[in-house]
Amino acid sequence: MDLFAPTTLGALQLRNRIVMAPMTRSRAAAEGMPTDVMVDYYRQRAGAGLIISEGIAPSADGLGYCRTPGIYNAAQVDAWRAVTDAVHEAGGTIVAQIMHVGRVGNVLNKPAGSETVAPSAIRANGDMYTDQQGMQPFDEPRALALEEIAAVVEDYRNATANAIAAGFDGVELHCTSGYLPAQFLCTGTNQRSDRYGGSPENRARFVLEVLEAMAGVAGAGRVGMRICPDNPFNDLHDDDPQQTFDCLLQKVAALDLAYLHVIRFPKGRVDNIALGRRYMADRLIGNESYDFEEAQKAVAAGELAAVSFGRNFIANPDLVERWQNGLPLATFDLAKLYTPGAEGYSTYPNATR
Repeated sequence: MDLFAPTTLGALQLRNRIVMAPMTRSRAAAEGMPTDVMVDYYRQRAGAGLIISEGIAPSADGLGYCRTPGIYNAAQVDAWRAVTDAVHEAGGTIVAQIMHVGRVGNVLNKPAGSETVAPSAIRANGDMYTDQQGMQPFDEPRALALEEIAAVVEDYRNATANAIAAGFDGVELHCTSGYLPAQFLCTGTNQRSDRYGGSPENRARFVLEVLEAMAGVAGAGRVGMRICPDNPFNDLHDDDPQQTFDCLLQKVAALDLAYLHVIRFPKGRVDNIALGRRYMADRLIGNESYDFEEAQKAVAAGELAAVSFGRNFIANPDLVERWQNGLPLATFDLAKLYTPGAEGYSTYPNATR
């Protein structure tokens, strides 16, 4: 078995095992609207066995970065349909990554009337970029009241329904990088004393309710989850990530999801790939700094079902064909990673045609 062999993950059919990782690229328009350049960008990369979209907000409250997209109104759904149609016409498969940033936001990047919310009212240390005033500190979040949490779960349910209506083949829950699901999981960001805080079982409750809601709409075979235990990004900390994620994944495994997408993190206290294999070995997607040879070995050995690549896809829209033909990879323009417009986004040429 190799990276070019087809596979099935739940109800998702992959024509190869080279997955395009989710990457924020900040090309959306005002109010979280997908744009025409995003249609071109995803179409160009449809050779991947699976495209996982950039993080898409399930609500206006879920937005936090500048120029990132949402999927919570009809106009956004229509715009995303142009993206999925383009990917499908090119023979690709694409899932929507649903991303609620929680406390990782700034008011200048959020629509009027939206809030920055979190499990607990603890501001994240750090800054984020705004188009209006450059780098600005993260907002002070408002702690969600117990009776409000069900509405946030419903936002994920509605976002999943919208994603399916927009033509996505499935959805992925973004459960790392210091965003809302990870904030509920971790002791450093969750200081609640109700049924969503305290014990690992309670801290896992929100994530499990969200996954069940998403699976209830799309079917478990079209739902994945991305994790990176012990990743401190966006000021995240957990006292015992091994215990937290053992508790979570034991319950997640029973849901029979399509896949588990794991970012390895050698600096952490947990062997993330080994953790993923313990619970979902037959449907594990590995991520983070794999080169072609290492990814081939991991798939051939049965360690991973597929491997996701982010940076390699930025400047190589035809990445799969380049590897198939032994062609060198292009390098991307770092200065244009997050700038508006097509330049440095959908303007990288194909080497193979």
